[in-house]
Amino acid sequence: MVQKYQSPVRVYKHPFELVMAAYERRFPTCHLIPMFVDSDVIIEETSEDRSFHKIERRCKLDVDAPRLLKRIAGVDYVYFIQKNSLNHRERTLHIESHNETFSNRVIIHELCCYSVHPENEEWTCFEQSASLDIKSFFGFESTVEKIAMKQYASSIKKGKEIIEYYLRELEEEGITCVPRWSPCPPSPTKPVVPLVIPALPITPTISIEAPPERVNEIQGCKEGSSPPGSLNDALVASPDDKLDADYIKRYLGDLTPLQESCLIRLRHWLQETHKGKIPKDEHILRFLRARDFNIDKAREILCQSLTWRKQHQVDYLLDTWSSPQVLHDYYTGGWHHHDKDGRPLYILRLGHMDTKGLVRALGEESLLRHVLSINEEGLRRCEENTKVFILLCCWTCLVDLEGLNMRHLWRPGVKALLRIIEVVEANYPETLGRLLILRAPRVFPVLWTLVSPFIDENTRKKFLIYAGNDYQGPGGLCEVPEGGLVPKSLYRTAEELENDEIRLWTETIYQSASIFKGAPHELLIEIIDASSVITWDFDVCKGDVIFNIYHSKRAPQPPRKDSLATHGITSLAGNNVQLIDKSWVLGQDYSMVESPLTCKEGESVQGSHVTRWPGFYILQWKFHSMPACATTNLPRVDDVLATLQVSSHKCKVMYYTEVLGSEDFR
Repeated sequence: MVQKYQSPVRVYKHPFELVMAAYERRFPTCHLIPMFVDSDVIIEETSEDRSFHKIERRCKLDVDAPRLLKRIAGVDYVYFIQKNSLNHRERTLHIESHNETFSNRVIIHELCCYSVHPENEEWTCFEQSASLDIKSFFGFESTVEKIAMKQYASSIKKGKEIIEYYLRELEEEGITCVPRWSPCPPSPTKPVVPLVIPALPITPTISIEAPPERVNEIQGCKEGSSPPGSLNDALVASPDDKLDADYIKRYLGDLTPLQESCLIRLRHWLQETHKGKIPKDEHILRFLRARDFNIDKAREILCQSLTWRKQHQVDYLLDTWSSPQVLHDYYTGGWHHHDKDGRPLYILRLGHMDTKGLVRALGEESLLRHVLSINEEGLRRCEENTKVFILLCCWTCLVDLEGLNMRHLWRPGVKALLRIIEVVEANYPETLGRLLILRAPRVFPVLWTLVSPFIDENTRKKFLIYAGNDYQGPGGLCEVPEGGLVPKSLYRTAEELENDEIRLWTETIYQSASIFKGAPHELLIEIIDASSVITWDFDVCKGDVIFNIYHSKRAPQPPRKDSLATHGITSLAGNNVQLIDKSWVLGQDYSMVESPLTCKEGESVQGSHVTRWPGFYILQWKFHSMPACATTNLPRVDDVLATLQVSSHKCKVMYYTEVLGSEDFR
């Protein structure tokens, strides 16, 4: 497996020429990097006007690896080739490095770039990317990968410190300014080597916009002036709106270099593939933390959550959802200022809540929607508190269990609670900073046994159960409702709840479909007016699909679903309909009216087609066969649908279509 790294933009508040002078002091060796033993210049060339300088070095490294592994490999040192291309005219330094030792077994490739800050020409930016591909290493591939990643992460962390060390050394020597390059005639007494060096490419980092409250402050630093105590002292504007290291540290917390890389790469992937609203940095970071910074796992649950939010209009929940009066009177929870760390504080008097009465009066869906509105409000409060308390991305929940008894274990109530936990865990990971439990009665272990398996392990670690009685102190009045029993006159029958309540899962114009290899999903649209417009909007929830549009003059046979039996599936969460008969011939019985469109997992696709003929149009989503994995020659791993392990290959889409006739445009 290829390991990749992408750095944020690191900024030195010093001119490019001075940073280059500090950089050169790292060679031929650097006492601040113990494993950097020595380096030899292999090639050095300079252009006629001295604006280009190219130097190639062979670097000797003493890698911190087990002695046994070194003996098996038969080497004491590892050698790298580093090629530096310095362009004085453009004020850039491109660095390309690769390993010479074990190059047939391990491929390490690194690209770095120093350049002038686009907002302030007296500052210098640095960014780097790297990849590690271990083909084989005497059976120690996993060990070598861990050692390499550990060594690289350590060198990244020290890289900026080393440059700053030599900048201070230059300042102590009285060198605070290095003249810029300027054109001058070549010296007739000194031979030069003509050279034209193309700029080396560097893997682009990603664009992340600064928070709105920072935009005006950042724009104010374009002229290079920075008033004392201004935002520029702690944060600089990122080149081309790229994510910079100072922004990460101040607004997202202390991340390791590899964690920074995961954030940047996942954000970059979203910008390239996701056509909808891109979530904020802290939201992406929550999903990464929830999966221990495993990009593939975090990307999967994040895409599912983004699709869920779009499908159910969750982004507009706070503006559209109005809690019924029953919740105002009997739901014993509410926001109450913040804890000592500045986190918004939510108090839930669960022991005083009539869960049975609320479920009977409102239904499971309304309770779920209310809990989602609480989570959305929590995110909003975190953003507000961040303006006062730095680095707030979660809140605290205090649960008072006084009064909890066996009536709270009513089965439909527990079922509703488990479903709410499942939805919240899937879509609001790492939003709970701490959960404090007070006055837990004897029945609590029974409830905890039922609920805890559905709570993520990282979340369970944040639960604190306090058994003392000295939890109260002087403070403000808490306005959380007292609760009480919901009057039975407010109860509604199961039929009433089914007919009247707003169902969160079905209140959507979208439909879901599952696609399998050999079993595409097809949708029939009959067109009467030849000048109609077919529009579509769909999300690829899982796997990659190919989207086609066909036209036929005759109606296809009634939909068939029996082909899914070959996959061992008897019940589907979504539907799968096939309309095109196998006996039909493309070009005779039906024709393709749009070029096939390949849609990647996580993409949101919108489009339209102006019909030329009346008849029957078939929209088709079919499985896109992916090539075997380059490193393992194995197909991609399929997911689980409901409780069935689906063999073969499966994709899933959520779609909405509409037909507009000519009268709609009048």
